[in-house]
Amino acid sequence: MELWDIYNEKKERTGRTMKRNDWILKDGEYHLTVLGVVCRPDGKYLITKRVMTKAWAPGWWEVSGGAAMAGEDSLDAVKREVLEETGLDVSDFEGGYVFTYRRENPGKGDNYFVDVYKFIGDFTMDDVKLQEGETDGGMLATHEQIREFAKQGIFLHYDSIRRVFESDECS
Repeated sequence: MELWDIYNEKKERTGRTMKRNDWILKDGEYHLTVLGVVCRPDGKYLITKRVMTKAWAPGWWEVSGGAAMAGEDSLDAVKREVLEETGLDVSDFEGGYVFTYRRENPGKGDNYFVDVYKFIGDFTMDDVKLQEGETDGGMLATHEQIREFAKQGIFLHYDSIRRVFESDECS
């Protein structure tokens, strides 16, 4: 059974946990998720397409991410998620933590913090091993391509993380 830590509004662990997707959080309580934006020095970003069997946003494009497990810090969580979803070990890549944003879903039991990371390294699509059952393809995309997917309404979290793509740190 997968457990997540419960955090307070200051992003401090409360000492309590919840089962994955149990949605028992009270207003003012949060769980922690992570997003890992992975790019190459030529300015191209690794994005993946969600499988069509996903209940939420099937077929949409995204960057790697997911929930931090109970006891796991966000850096370890994002490295794990990127490795699981893409096969890339970003431990030796440049970059790291960029910013955190918070999502409030009053009365829904699903409030969360999102720690956003950016990793820069040399890799090719031959190095990428996409996770079966989670992804239905991947590509190296320019910011312009990602922005176009966002305009079409098929890129997850773009409005919340767009400034990561707008910086010149990858090129």
